[in-house]
Formats: sequence, structure tokens, C-alpha cells
Amino acid sequence: MHDSEHNHEAPVSKTRRKRTMEALQKLGEALLTFDDDALLKLDLPEALLEALQTTNRIKAHGAYRRQLQYIGKLMRQVDTTRIEAAVQARQHQQTTNTREFHLLEELREALITGGDAMLATVLQQFPMADRQRLRKLARQARKEREDKQPPKASRTLFRYLRELQEESGQST
Repeated sequence: MHDSEHNHEAPVSKTRRKRTMEALQKLGEALLTFDDDALLKLDLPEALLEALQTTNRIKAHGAYRRQLQYIGKLMRQVDTTRIEAAVQARQHQQTTNTREFHLLEELREALITGGDAMLATVLQQFPMADRQRLRKLARQARKEREDKQPPKASRTLFRYLRELQEESGQST
């Protein structure tokens, strides 16, 4: 009889329960960045979906915090594996987009400062690029920078590089 008492699992500590609830609350808070279509694709329970939609309309800090706690409570009744996967996928996509954005900025900067030497590198990366347009935009951006004018050509060059990247379907 003594052995059977030790076979039972130890009760979960209050600290562990609290951490679990906070993690679920944070997961629910991450869902607030999703639009309604993305939330519907997750097949969330109606009460949770309604609570998430209500949260976006709350302005008072205390009420917002209580609503997040309520969302955390509702999350305890849901299998969160699909939700966690969706949140991680979104975060990965945002990280990838940010990285690509920074790489394009670096490429633009190299074109402006490097001149024609860097143009060959860009043309290797994007063979369908218009050489004359790239050269013209880089020269205009360089001149704007020297004359301390607003960076109109620099922005146009960045947009053109982003178009080239999207057309090629590659990351820089």
C-alpha cells in the first residue's frame, strides 16, 4: 500500500501553474496580431474568438489586462499546438521579411556608394534588371546625397530592387 501512494504524480506547484497560465496568456496576446481571416482558419472556439475580437476595442489599460487574463483562461481549454505553430510561422515570416528588407537596403547603399563596380554584382544577382535604370537611379541618389536633398531617387532605387527580388522569387 505504501508503494501505491508513491506512484501518484506529485501535485503541480503553484509556480508552475502560474507560469503555464502566463504562457497561455502570452500566446493569446500573440493572437491579437492576427486578422479575422487568420483567426477563423485556426478553428478557435467561439468564446475565444469573441474575446480576441473584443480585446481590440478595449482602450482602458486595466480592462485590457483583465481581458488578456480572460483570454488566458479560455486558452486553457484549447489544444494550443496549432496556435503555437501559427504564431511561430508568423514570427518566422516577419523575421525573414525584416532580414530581406535590410539586405536590400545594404544592396542599395552599396550601389550608391560603390558605383559601377557594384552594378555588375547586382546584375549577376538580378540578370533581368535594367542596367541603365539602375545606373541612373544610383547616380541620382548619389547626387541627392551630395547636395543634401531629400532621398527621392534612393527610395525609387530601393523600390526597383524590391520589384526585381519579387520578380525573381529569391531572397537576397
